[in-house]
Amino acid sequence: MFRFEDPIYLWLLVLIPVFALVRFITYRNQKKKLRKFGDPKLLKDLMPDVSRFRPMVKFWLLQAALALLIVMLARPQMGTKISQEKRTGIETIIALDISNSMRAEDIVPSRLDRSKMMVENLVDHFTNDKIGLIVFAGDAFVQLPITSDYVSAKMFLSSIDPSMMATQGTDIAAAIDMAMNSFTQEEGIGKAIIVITDGENHESGALEAAEAAKKKGMRVYVLGVGSAQGAPIPIPGTGDYMKDNTGSTVMSALNEDMCRQVAQAGGGAYIHVENNSAAQQQLDNELDKLSKKETSTTVYSDFDEQFQAFGVLVLLLLILEICIFDRRNPLLKNISLFKRKSNSASMRMFLFIALTLTSCILPLTSSAQTDRSYNRQGNKQFEAGDYANAEVSYRKAIEKNPRNPQAAYNLGNALMAQKKDSAAIEQFQSAARMETNPLRKYQSFHNIGVICQTHKMYGEAIEAYKSALRLNPNDDETRYNLVLCKHQQKKQDQNKQNQQNQDQQKKDDKKDDKKDEQKKDQNKDEKQKQQEQKPQMSKDNAEQLLNAAMQQEKQTQDRLKKAQQQPQRRNIQKNW
Repeated sequence: MFRFEDPIYLWLLVLIPVFALVRFITYRNQKKKLRKFGDPKLLKDLMPDVSRFRPMVKFWLLQAALALLIVMLARPQMGTKISQEKRTGIETIIALDISNSMRAEDIVPSRLDRSKMMVENLVDHFTNDKIGLIVFAGDAFVQLPITSDYVSAKMFLSSIDPSMMATQGTDIAAAIDMAMNSFTQEEGIGKAIIVITDGENHESGALEAAEAAKKKGMRVYVLGVGSAQGAPIPIPGTGDYMKDNTGSTVMSALNEDMCRQVAQAGGGAYIHVENNSAAQQQLDNELDKLSKKETSTTVYSDFDEQFQAFGVLVLLLLILEICIFDRRNPLLKNISLFKRKSNSASMRMFLFIALTLTSCILPLTSSAQTDRSYNRQGNKQFEAGDYANAEVSYRKAIEKNPRNPQAAYNLGNALMAQKKDSAAIEQFQSAARMETNPLRKYQSFHNIGVICQTHKMYGEAIEAYKSALRLNPNDDETRYNLVLCKHQQKKQDQNKQNQQNQDQQKKDDKKDDKKDEQKKDQNKDEKQKQQEQKPQMSKDNAEQLLNAAMQQEKQTQDRLKKAQQQPQRRNIQKNW
């Protein structure tokens, strides 16, 4: 499919007939003036070096060059916007829990950020599969319909935050129900529902929803994010932690039993997410077991610029125009291409040379969009702050040349600017493996260290900074960051130790509380014995107490009936 990106410039082609008309009028006036001097045949013999056809040929060469320049301004493009491709893969719907409890930082850097990194890595491993994204808390909604556009999936993923949910809580059943209705109608293809949550399910029906998905041929996998010990939920921008109705700090813990039950009911597997890549590998292995089927996929692609070919033609026409003189060259008087009775063999030779040059250059221009041109295009977009399109350009450069370390490094920078940190680390590692220049390789390790330091992964950051300093020992910034990470790691280890001490102290306090409760129970037993030893109340007092109890029971029953008659409203007591 051929098109013009800016067709409005094609209106300039009106200049071509205008110039032709001006040329015709000028030539006609010139002939009239020559007739005033004498007979045209006599004047021709008096001016043997003047050519009648050379100026005309030069004029039309300039006209053709001008027309091609106008076509270049209109940006001719070749390609197709939508294409149908046959792909063999599976369909996956990711249901991501974005309740407030996912802000807890018992998983570095936080439960939600770690979940996003896992989804990014999962998308990077997909090639011919389809993916959809659902976010849920107290409610659930589709963030991205099922698609093969992985770039869009990452863009939607970066904008996810708990603040986008009006209703907090955790309703796993609603997420599974919505995921079941989000697949395509293809039959015989493996369909997976991946629920990423901390398992604090505040609503019922999760097991029933998972069983219903299994009956429809879908597998439910549950990724449990968090620790069994639990962690407080930070409030963004305040430095404080969430508190419940009693004023106590909320400790959100991973409910592994709930996660296992949902995964078992859905015919899938439960995977515990920790601060390593083991969960990612286990999930990839589980998805590889699903049946794959060839499906038709709509792929969106960009049009390729074709102005380079027109530019080469313009250059050739201008060179020919310069090489042709208005008068005959005495040295080439035997070669006369512009007489009516010209040598046909010479004309054919000239045309053969021109066509040969054009055929040799055009294949080069048709593939002019090399990895370097895409890389330069991405650099311009990156400098302009358009990181998403820069990412697309760098990925095209890598598709053209997978061994281009500069494109891999630039792609890492574009991903890093969009906070797609896990994918950025992979690109920096790839660039470091391929790069032979020590200074560029050092920069890749330095950026890996910066990302890991941002996510408080100080151990990985220290190793990356050490690798960078081996390549460039004179970099003070890297050395400062290395010292800072070592200090932060010590502080982090101290905080963990303090947290463990606090947990131990809480356990000891619970033991003391149990002892106090046992003493209270003993005191109650002694009081009951003393009351039994007291004389019983009179018959009149007993009847009064019985009537009062019956009256109170009647009032309670009336209130329950009124409450049942009123429409029920969903009342979530927990907002995390």
